[in-house]
Amino acid sequence: MALRSIYRGLRRNNVLPPLYNSCSYLSSHSTSFGFKEVKEEEKSRLVGNVFTNVASSYDLMNDLMSGGLHRLWKERLVSKLNPFPGMKHLDVAGGTGDVAFRILDSINSVGKRAMRDIQDDNTLDETQIFVCDINPNMLNVGKKRAKERGLGGDKSLIWVEGDAEALKFEDESMDGYTIAFGIRNVTHIEKALSEAYRVLKPGGRFLCLELSHVELPIFKELYDYYSFSVIPAVGQLVAGDRESYQYLVESIRRFPSQDKFASMIVDAGFQKVEYENLVGGVVAIHSGLKF
Repeated sequence: MALRSIYRGLRRNNVLPPLYNSCSYLSSHSTSFGFKEVKEEEKSRLVGNVFTNVASSYDLMNDLMSGGLHRLWKERLVSKLNPFPGMKHLDVAGGTGDVAFRILDSINSVGKRAMRDIQDDNTLDETQIFVCDINPNMLNVGKKRAKERGLGGDKSLIWVEGDAEALKFEDESMDGYTIAFGIRNVTHIEKALSEAYRVLKPGGRFLCLELSHVELPIFKELYDYYSFSVIPAVGQLVAGDRESYQYLVESIRRFPSQDKFASMIVDAGFQKVEYENLVGGVVAIHSGLKF
């Protein structure tokens, strides 16, 4: 098969790194930056540099890399959240506002239907969606996009610079928590999960959308070829930054498998933990409830 020959050729020429078992080389305490091992105190700075570099082209690159599918994946994430008027929600690593805008649109849609029957309802005014991101450049992109959508003065959207591993929110203060394409970039995944559990109210839902692991052999070969050969090249062409997108594809391979990550969510205290693979495992949505 031509694809298999190309794939093997890439391996011989060291374009593709060796495949690893994600469970064997990454524990919740190890620190990696792509395929490099780095000191814990270094990782935040390095990841910060990546997102500072890609902030202005982040949404365009998401469209190009996924063929626009990331929009459908985020819609699926929000539909599983089932937002409601008056909820307090925390979207972590959501600086550009992509998920937060969808949540707000869903809540407004529900609220308008409810208002047909209830004339004096203030629940929409009580809705709070906190967009938390460690990178101020990403937050600035989100604020700019909010203004372009006519949401610049919307009090329901609250932009917060913060660390997923040390959130600035009170215990049991949130009805929902989402993180899309962000948790693989934290230094300690288990700390981020612990913080998610801490800030959620009993009955609150945790949802994580993340690039994950493809298992089907032929599809996996095609996906690896696309990831390591095409994505960095597109990053160089569109964003003028090959290295950041090389890190992106490496960080996906270093992230725990779907089952391993689900077990980490259980260890954080969540119950009814499950995941849904999309596009054969290219992405997965993990969910859990706090009781």
